[in-house]
Amino acid sequence: MRYDLDDLRLFLGIVTEGSITAGARRMHLSLPSASARVRALEHHAGVALLIRGRRGVRPTPAGTALARHAREVLDRTARLESAVASYARPRTAPLTLLSGGSAMHRLVPRALVSFLRAHPDVDVTVAESRTPRTVRMLVAGEADLGVVVDNEAHDRGLVMESLGDDSLVVIGQAGGLLAGRTTLTYSEAAEHPLVGLDAASSLRRWIERHIEKHIGPHAPAPRYRTTVADLGTLVALAAAGVGLAVVPRRALDPGPDRQPLDVCALQDSWARRHHLLAWGTNARTSPSAPAVEALAEHLRRAARSLPESDPDVHRPPV
Repeated sequence: MRYDLDDLRLFLGIVTEGSITAGARRMHLSLPSASARVRALEHHAGVALLIRGRRGVRPTPAGTALARHAREVLDRTARLESAVASYARPRTAPLTLLSGGSAMHRLVPRALVSFLRAHPDVDVTVAESRTPRTVRMLVAGEADLGVVVDNEAHDRGLVMESLGDDSLVVIGQAGGLLAGRTTLTYSEAAEHPLVGLDAASSLRRWIERHIEKHIGPHAPAPRYRTTVADLGTLVALAAAGVGLAVVPRRALDPGPDRQPLDVCALQDSWARRHHLLAWGTNARTSPSAPAVEALAEHLRRAARSLPESDPDVHRPPV
């Protein structure tokens, strides 16, 4: 025997209020409609459920049993709906965060973990993107936030703030080619076998573009023993002595379990760079503005938790 959930809610309301009129009011029904539904419920049960009197109604023994089981059924239904609701798609569109490959290595994942745990009702679409493309999408309102590199984030009217130093270094096996060195130029590093990122990666393209711009036709042609997709693998290969690698210093694990490495600052002026957090043109006025601000704060915290490339490096004004 099956009962309609709305009929059960109506019956419980009547029993609780002791009145069909009051129960109908709780369910936003007219008195004739509520009375008809109670009669249909009794007909369905095959037994009287209410004792009607001048001062209201009270449940029969069968009605008391039905009310008790109705509460259990409605409670279970509410728990089921609550459990399933946590998997429902949010009513708002996902936030869009764009970032270059360097920030994708540690900064963005760290911020995402803390943000998504703290905001289970907000989704985030993340994509790797070079700074010029990120800036264009932010200006067009096609992204909410972007982590960009300062020397490519030309003034397009965007609100930007510093996220810290992201300067490049050369790394190699401890006690190897870099032993005793603290600095060297890219041209010196490229005299030796290298390991690098895939040609399509945003960081690799950024490095090659600046080599072409600042060193030009005299730039040495690097020999890459292999290329890989992520900075973590690149650091591991350099630590194993496969070749030297050019990476952001922030890509190196500062903890006690870090791989032994020799690290040299890259002397070239173009190797000094900073990460900026850039806001989309509509980010502060859209319905998702509170969520965007929350994600920005998690990016700031993640940036503060990473070591600076050089304690003496001053952040540029934004």
